[in-house]
Amino acid sequence: MNSITISIFGDQIFPEVMSELKLFSQYKIKFYTDLDLCIKDANDSDRLTIFFISKENKRKYEKLEKIKFPTIIISESSIPQNIFSGEFIERLDKPFKILDLEKKLISLSSKFKFKKSSLINLLNYTLDKNERKIKKNNLELQLTEKEINFLILFSQNDKPLSRDFVLQKVWKYSPESDTHTVETHIHRLRKKILEKFNDNNFIKNNNEGYYI
Repeated sequence: MNSITISIFGDQIFPEVMSELKLFSQYKIKFYTDLDLCIKDANDSDRLTIFFISKENKRKYEKLEKIKFPTIIISESSIPQNIFSGEFIERLDKPFKILDLEKKLISLSSKFKFKKSSLINLLNYTLDKNERKIKKNNLELQLTEKEINFLILFSQNDKPLSRDFVLQKVWKYSPESDTHTVETHIHRLRKKILEKFNDNNFIKNNNEGYYI
């Protein structure tokens, strides 16, 4: 999020206020009258979004399920706290201080950026380096540190990985080491992937080595 755009829905005046304040000069401010378009743009470009929720417009948000983009919800205290679920949601109750909004923007964008930097796409899977998990659709599998490091190698190499290469990079063993460490760990990992994701073709091998 090097150039952060803040998408705002629910209050037409506030974007004008933010644009006039030097405090928010580092952000691009965009107001939406269409909630679907606001959500689409936020999902497509990881925009930081501010939703103003009132009793009058609360029903508009019923189409939202779990929010995956960074969001600040500004509402009256009478609006339920659990109206949305998501890892990157902050809340401010009206009335609020502008400095409190700035703090939440900084904190939320930093947290989201850190999270995004830990994610690696691998085929139809997502590796989360920080949580040491592999995820697909709504399923996730906890991995060991060695398993994560092994799979990261696949994301960094287009060619099959030889046993000696894996042994040296992940386990720091010399190629001459007489060990079945790589084969044993791959067997266990294949079994875990099969049981969790029903994928029996995740890690393949040929004469050149292992590949995905």
